[in-house]
Amino acid sequence: MVTTFVAQLISFGAMADAMAFPARIEAAWEHLRAGEATAADWQTFSTLLTAAFMHGGWDHILFNMLFLWIFAGLIVDLMGWRWMLGLFLATAIAGSIGDVILRSGSPVPALGASGAVMGFEGAYLGLAVRWKLPWPHIFPMAHPIPPARLGILAVVGFILDISGVVGPSTGVAHGAHLGGFITGLFLTSFVAPRPQALRSR
Repeated sequence: MVTTFVAQLISFGAMADAMAFPARIEAAWEHLRAGEATAADWQTFSTLLTAAFMHGGWDHILFNMLFLWIFAGLIVDLMGWRWMLGLFLATAIAGSIGDVILRSGSPVPALGASGAVMGFEGAYLGLAVRWKLPWPHIFPMAHPIPPARLGILAVVGFILDISGVVGPSTGVAHGAHLGGFITGLFLTSFVAPRPQALRSR
């Protein structure tokens, strides 16, 4: 993801077609519904995922990397790398769809891994509600963190995004955050098996 961001900076905007433009995605969807989808439309649909690898600045990518480090790492420890990868793909795409829904017709693109970041937070919350999870140790923190505290952090983020949707525009892709969070929460609440970290107990 960092490599993609560096390439994005070097290209001076040449990678803009990898960003998710709500208006373009909606147009491609209408073409698909009419049975007239072209290769260009399928390329447009691919931006639902590729947008997650693009970022608007160093502060944007560093903040996302921090929360990915925490919550994606927790999912790997609990569920394994395959679930982590599947959750990333599903919640990144769901986040882009959420952004398209809330910014219908917008010509302004969305970019960033925030949908997947919130997806991992929602996924961890779903696991924490279903199972008694071990207290994780997150480097570089000095001691393990109670799962309930991490769950509360996820809930606070969700509430802030709900507030952002009904409040004045801030430039934050709240739809992407909500789409990712809800998808991650759903998958671990109703689909995910017992975490592998708990199976020997």
